[in-house]
Amino acid sequence: MTNPDQPPARRRLTAALDGLAAAFVGMTAHPDEHNCECHWGSAEELAQLKFPNTELDLDLLRRVWQAPDWNDHAFVLRRILPQFATALVEGSVEPLFGMEEAGRAFARGHWQQWPTVQAEAVRGFLHAWWADTLDDPDPAVPAYEVLALITEASATLTPWLTTWETLTDRPADGHLAEAAARWEYDLLGDQLPWHSWENEEETRTELTAWLVRHAPARLRAHGVSGELLHRIRLLGLTGDDRWGDPHWPGHRY
Repeated sequence: MTNPDQPPARRRLTAALDGLAAAFVGMTAHPDEHNCECHWGSAEELAQLKFPNTELDLDLLRRVWQAPDWNDHAFVLRRILPQFATALVEGSVEPLFGMEEAGRAFARGHWQQWPTVQAEAVRGFLHAWWADTLDDPDPAVPAYEVLALITEASATLTPWLTTWETLTDRPADGHLAEAAARWEYDLLGDQLPWHSWENEEETRTELTAWLVRHAPARLRAHGVSGELLHRIRLLGLTGDDRWGDPHWPGHRY
């Protein structure tokens, strides 16, 4: 239930989480779904996925979304989605390597192909969570990690960067400064800052170009160091122009 005292972005997120709960009420894993008891979990735990509307403990939830070998990922994802989304927002999902792993759990379910009401509920959640993250000075999950997740979940970077362009208040700029500092090493080595399943080179190119175009003025106004500003500038250069620039930071790859 939304709270009128919450900021608009948080009310939107709360409504999106409520929408997920409504869209996926009663969902279960396929009756014939199974997984390896030696490596995944017990028959009793598997049975919980075939019973609707009960929460899983966080360890079981983690094993469910991380498992890459379900027979029908769509059924399994729909079973856990309301709880999974809430756990993501609360910051209680901790992937081993990066939040892009959680994004792949969405991708494996091919949620864009689901019935319209369900697909729109997922899309609405991803957009609402992103907007709330950018609006929150101290989100449970850093913006650069949320971006990796939602990019992998949706197989596109463009709409998320477009949203970031339109939000130019201090929280969004603060997240941009933090992200730029995290990303510059990988991007200057022509690497995407997270592991991507698809279109990694295209995503890296788009992210780099976006930072070169949109980040400098915002970062300068936010008061970041001149060193970081030079590193963002260097992203717009290639080859010897980049490596031979007097402000090249000396990164080794």
